[in-house]
Amino acid sequence: MRVEVGRLKAFYNTPLGKAAYEMILRRIEAIWPHADDLDVLSFGYGQEFLNTYAQDTRRAICAAPAAQGAVCWPSSSNSSTTLVEEDKLPFADAVFDRILVIHGLEDADNPDRLMRELWRVAAPEARILMVAANRSGLWSQAESTPFGHGRPYTKKQLNGLLKTAMFQPTAWTRALYAPPVSLKLVTSAADAWEKTGEIAWKGFGGVLMVEAVKQLYIDPQIPNAQQQRVNRPARANVIRPEASRHSRNENDEKRKHVA
Repeated sequence: MRVEVGRLKAFYNTPLGKAAYEMILRRIEAIWPHADDLDVLSFGYGQEFLNTYAQDTRRAICAAPAAQGAVCWPSSSNSSTTLVEEDKLPFADAVFDRILVIHGLEDADNPDRLMRELWRVAAPEARILMVAANRSGLWSQAESTPFGHGRPYTKKQLNGLLKTAMFQPTAWTRALYAPPVSLKLVTSAADAWEKTGEIAWKGFGGVLMVEAVKQLYIDPQIPNAQQQRVNRPARANVIRPEASRHSRNENDEKRKHVA
C-alpha cells in the first residue's frame, strides 16, 4: 500500500523531513545541474524536488500514483500535476528528456511494468534518476518516515531492474547518512552528517540514487531471460506534450535529407 500524499507532505514539513529534502536535493543537483529547455517528468512525489528546475524547463509534469494522491504544483500557477495508473501512464511515446522517480518505486505493484512505461515515455537518450530506499540503510527500517515503507533495494537489484527495462546506469551515489531521528543534533547538522558518512560509512546511506540513460537496442551481453519486449499500453486518452527537444532535432535532420 502506498504512503498517502498527506503523510508525505507532512513528513517534508518536519525538521527531519526538511533535512532529508536538503540532503537528497543536493545530490540531485550534482547529477542534474540544470534542465534548460527540457521536458521533465517526475513520478511519485517529486514536485518538491522539481522546484529547482521549474523556471528553466520547457515543460515539467508531476505524475502521482492514484493510490497515493496528489497536491497541486506549482502553487503559483496552473497545476502541472496529474494522477496516473503506474502501468498506464497517460503520455505519448518518447516525450520526456528527464525523468525523476522518488517515492514511486518502493510501493509499485509491479516494478517491471512501471519501468517499461517509464522507458516508453522517455525520449531517445533520455536520462532517468531513480531515488530508492537502501536496504542496507537505517532509513528503510524507520517506519516513521516514507522511506520505511514498501520494498527497499540493494544496488544489485536496482541495477538489474534498470538494465532489464533497457536503461543503462551511468552514475551512482547515496544520500541520507544521518540517522532518521528528529533530534536537533541531527537535523541542524545534516550537511556534516553527509560529509562524514560519505567517508566513514559509505555503503549505508538511507537512499540509493542512480542515473541511467535510455537504450534503444538490447545489449547482446544481457542474458536472453532478461531481454523482455517492452509492452506498450493502449494509447487512449493520452496527454501529448509538444515534441521533445530530441524529437525536434531528429525531425529537422529528416527534413534536411528530404530537401
